[in-house]
Amino acid sequence: MSDTVLVLNAGSSSIKFGLFKISASEPALLCRGLLDEHEARPRLVAKSPSGEILFETQKEASDTGGGHLLADVLGFIADHFGESRLRAVGHRIVHGGPDYSGPVELTDEVYAKLEALTPLAPLHQPRCLAPVHSVRTIRPDLTQIACFDTAFHHGIAAPASRFAIPRRYETRGIRRYGFHGLSFEYVAGRLAEIAPELVEKRTVIAHLGNGASLCALRKGESVDTTMGLTPLDGLVMGTRCGTIDPGVLLYLQQHEKMSVEAVQHLLYHESGLLGVSGISSDMRALLASSEAAAREAVDLFTFRAAQDIAVMASTLGGLDGLVFTGGIGENAGEIRSRIGERLAWLGVRINAAANDAAHERINGGDSAVDVFVIPTNEELTIARHCAAVL
Repeated sequence: MSDTVLVLNAGSSSIKFGLFKISASEPALLCRGLLDEHEARPRLVAKSPSGEILFETQKEASDTGGGHLLADVLGFIADHFGESRLRAVGHRIVHGGPDYSGPVELTDEVYAKLEALTPLAPLHQPRCLAPVHSVRTIRPDLTQIACFDTAFHHGIAAPASRFAIPRRYETRGIRRYGFHGLSFEYVAGRLAEIAPELVEKRTVIAHLGNGASLCALRKGESVDTTMGLTPLDGLVMGTRCGTIDPGVLLYLQQHEKMSVEAVQHLLYHESGLLGVSGISSDMRALLASSEAAAREAVDLFTFRAAQDIAVMASTLGGLDGLVFTGGIGENAGEIRSRIGERLAWLGVRINAAANDAAHERINGGDSAVDVFVIPTNEELTIARHCAAVL
């Protein structure tokens, strides 16, 4: 009987999942799927590694809560992979705070500590922890393992980790943590396989999607990143503002008389590409639009991405490699091209044909910087961590 691990990667309105067979070497994907609660009728679909639909169901709009779709996932696994033993469920947890630098079993004590971190990631942490609670209710016997988006950045040291505020707050854990670590960890490992010569050099990974951040990489380790205490900081994102003058927030509260809750909603849900364009948070829609506001939102996105890549290059003392990943980074050739053009002064040259085809390596022959497109795989990273814990 083979052992398996179920990986749950919770987003704002959906949960990606994957079932992996645990072996002595690399976890092997048995199926993947999506629990989509964004639609009017919540939907579950599971597919084979080749894309064949293995299971699909929809619920009534009123049938919400209680982890009903997760119960269907566990039932599907029992029906289709009954000869395997489900050993654990692995979760992507956005914030691990100062205490967690690696995967950990989700005991009651750990769960309580992670729940207490909700103010540092109010949009993400509850969504990540909700499936933990649901699985406990459905299958209390199952081991559950937390894998953290902050863990890859845990070694970032001062001054990159530090805010210029009174030191007493730093002793309370107010520092730069960074996120998207599971993605950066996978991409860093993949880059070491395809371009081992870059491991000792200066590389920036750009995870560009609805959430977006950069990671400055040296010797395979994170030394700087654009997100900080929370996932609000850094680049322009789908609905998040990224870096903003803190005086703007004071103005909104003092002069616009906005409550803390209203400002939080504005920053997390109404800003970014959506706020600037007034049209959409989806880069595909903006690139297809003829509206001036859409073009301006895209221009700001690429401007800020290039600007912060230069900041990461400053931390590294130069730039030898640039990697695009994430939904936009992997699929939007026009965005890669625009960012590359803004970084021409750093020696970045992107080959148009290779970029249009989304080849693995897209730099031109005259480029001083090696440029790659590497699809990320957070679920496999989580599966690897779970296998190690088990």
